[in-house]
Amino acid sequence: MSSADAVARETAWLAGYDAGDGLPGLLKAYGGPFDVVQAYVPRTGAQRQARLYVTRSQLRVERFGFNRKINHHTFMLRLYWPQSSPTGQAESVQQDFDTAVDLVVQRISGLFMDKTHGARFLSVAENPNDIDVQFGDPEASIQAKAELTALITYQADDQDYTS
Repeated sequence: MSSADAVARETAWLAGYDAGDGLPGLLKAYGGPFDVVQAYVPRTGAQRQARLYVTRSQLRVERFGFNRKINHHTFMLRLYWPQSSPTGQAESVQQDFDTAVDLVVQRISGLFMDKTHGARFLSVAENPNDIDVQFGDPEASIQAKAELTALITYQADDQDYTS
């Protein structure tokens, strides 16, 4: 396990799906709302698709116990939601986006009594235990005929290791 593959590990968790665990799938292939769930932001993103990009805004390496270390990752999910609706109502698009964000938060929160994201991390959204969602201004997006956006940030910790 390397700090360099943390984004790939988290993307695998968010894009994955197991019908038996009770967590929602995020990709449309699994009944979720997103067309794209991928690591890192591409140079040119697909238009008119619901997209979720996993990035890391911070890596902090904590030293303790003489020669032990632990990596703390701050993940930043970038969500883009197209403004297309069969009814043409902006309100229904915003509600659909809120519903999609709720599913992402459920997936980040993980399984009851297991916050390791399938043993990919020591813990996720536990230290600190907050998940922060910042929505872009929908009025500005509507006027510009642009996508609705949100940033979701949270922290994950790797297993400690001896350096």
